[in-house]
Amino acid sequence: MSLIEIKTGKREKVKIVPVVDDDYKILTQKRYYFLWKRFKRCTDVVVYKLRISGDEDILGVMALIDVPSESRFEIHLLACSIENVGKNKTYEGITGHLIAFTCQQAVKKYGRDACVSLLPKTRLKAHYIQQYGMLDAGLQLFLAGKALNDIILKYLLEA
Repeated sequence: MSLIEIKTGKREKVKIVPVVDDDYKILTQKRYYFLWKRFKRCTDVVVYKLRISGDEDILGVMALIDVPSESRFEIHLLACSIENVGKNKTYEGITGHLIAFTCQQAVKKYGRDACVSLLPKTRLKAHYIQQYGMLDAGLQLFLAGKALNDIILKYLLEA
């Protein structure tokens, strides 16, 4: 599992692991767009961070909610660090890796019934559909079946 540094084309191995209490000190709204500390004591939300292996800098973060009654994981919130958003971003693939990781967790838990969903900001809806093959379910977008597996193959099992 690796990201591509845009300027050099170099691949950097990454890890996605749960956020620990000390991480909330650096997950500021200024750098990660949202108030991540609000999830610190939530028992129904698990927050994950993406970082380059061997480096403590957090490049992306997401909050997941498991919905067992629907065999689904909901991506409640997802953000890349400020330097990894837009045309001048440093790394390519952060969001894709976080979504693929969620898909992989859903498959591990729910098998072929697995589903991943998110409620996108209006301006991002078309981007998620085009870039990640998400399907439109009205207010939410989702991945299931082949589309879910395709994301895993593209981001987690690449050479």
